[in-house]
Amino acid sequence: MNTLLVLPILIPLATAAVCLIFWGRRIAQRIIGVTGALALLTTALILLAAVWQKGILATQLGNWPPPFGITLAADLLGAIMTVLGSLMGLAVMIYSLGSIDPRRERNGYYPFYHLLLMGVSGVFLTGDLFNLYVWFEVMLMSSFVLLALGGEKPQLEGAIKYVTLNLISSAFFLTALGILYGMAGTLNMADLSLQLGTIQQSGVVTTLAMLFLVAFGIKSALFPLFFWLPASYHTPPVAVSAIFAGLLTKVGVYTLLRVFTLLFIRDIAYTHTLILIIAGLTMVTGVLGAMSHNEFRRILSFHIISQVGYMVMGLGLFTPLALAGSVFYIMHHIIVKTNLFLVSGVARRLQGSYELDELGGLSQSAPWLTLIFVVSAFSLAGIPPLSGFWAKFILIKASLGIQSYAITATALAVSLLTLFSMAKIWAGAFWGAVPQTAEGPAKPTAAISPTARIALYLPMIVLALLTLTIGLLTEPFMELSLRAAEQLVDPQQYIQAVMGAVK
Repeated sequence: MNTLLVLPILIPLATAAVCLIFWGRRIAQRIIGVTGALALLTTALILLAAVWQKGILATQLGNWPPPFGITLAADLLGAIMTVLGSLMGLAVMIYSLGSIDPRRERNGYYPFYHLLLMGVSGVFLTGDLFNLYVWFEVMLMSSFVLLALGGEKPQLEGAIKYVTLNLISSAFFLTALGILYGMAGTLNMADLSLQLGTIQQSGVVTTLAMLFLVAFGIKSALFPLFFWLPASYHTPPVAVSAIFAGLLTKVGVYTLLRVFTLLFIRDIAYTHTLILIIAGLTMVTGVLGAMSHNEFRRILSFHIISQVGYMVMGLGLFTPLALAGSVFYIMHHIIVKTNLFLVSGVARRLQGSYELDELGGLSQSAPWLTLIFVVSAFSLAGIPPLSGFWAKFILIKASLGIQSYAITATALAVSLLTLFSMAKIWAGAFWGAVPQTAEGPAKPTAAISPTARIALYLPMIVLALLTLTIGLLTEPFMELSLRAAEQLVDPQQYIQAVMGAVK
């Protein structure tokens, strides 16, 4: 058994279990939480290095031969996503030390946070669809608790919307699994890739593909299934919003990339053209929603929707370069979007609100925060030479290469509107005048201690530096994306690795 594939699941599980033992003891849970997140990131980096050097890794738990039993597998896409998930897990964990209130810390924040990371890692590393469903449910349960923890009315309202729509998604997913198992007699993804190619009823396979598109489309917040996201992501503490924004929708995008490059590739002219159309509509509706709001986190939440459209655009185009663009875009966006949510939390800490009308003057009172926001916001909008520029450049080059001019025009127009909405935040929160009260200029709602300031600013600075690094030293990240795309367009590599896994 390859322990590198098991550790990203076992480490957060063990961390959550130890945190439960120290229930109610804040300091102990903090130390355990950070240590577990650091161990998870270290393991994920070692796994990525191993996949880069040795190729796709796979193992069978319990010594059952494939396709029976539980399969774990990591290609470059899965390894990249595991690294990104663990990196955001560590960054937001450190940020939580300066932002999560003591009551939530004592009442389960840290164990459920690590259970969420366990579910995320499980999704990225599982090799069969039934266990993919199981890991989705682990994510759903832990994310629901994190969303509702604290019991405030807006949180509970957002949590109910969130869990209801995700349960509907799970119902579609489970229905599709039942039909698929009845047809193929297996849920191992590598084996399914072989079995689906032999099924004569191509129309039934395409119908199944649509069921999966709906199920994963809800989890990815694709058009028109996105309305649960902006109704819930702005309600919990900002650390929870940040980890949700950075990871959860990208888990849905990952599953779309996985099943529509490995399983449902018989009727590309229909399925992937539909995905491309949905990607364009997702871009447009997301950015229009962002432009129509005036609350920091709501604007960022709608931008998640818009940016998911870019990630799925590469899948719709379905060329090696386009898929590389999707992988690159995911790497860029997870880092940038997480950081922007973290910035919003510090802005609220300084001036007591997420409403742009009640913010202002941060460029003078918080220059470091302003610099971090500028790097992240300009990257999101695609300003060169930041990471977002290269991500969009790759996708646009891929679309022009196959003369898909409509999606090219859409992507460029949405990029300009993204810049406009980021400028709206800049003008309201950073460059605008300091908000006034009857007693004079508004004061911070609470003083930030030196220790809390380190916990808040350290992850933001590191993520901003990573954004700059990806933009200025693009070649290794582009090579990584291209190799991941090569594995996606050649399913035989994955099939061989899994079906020939060491017993």
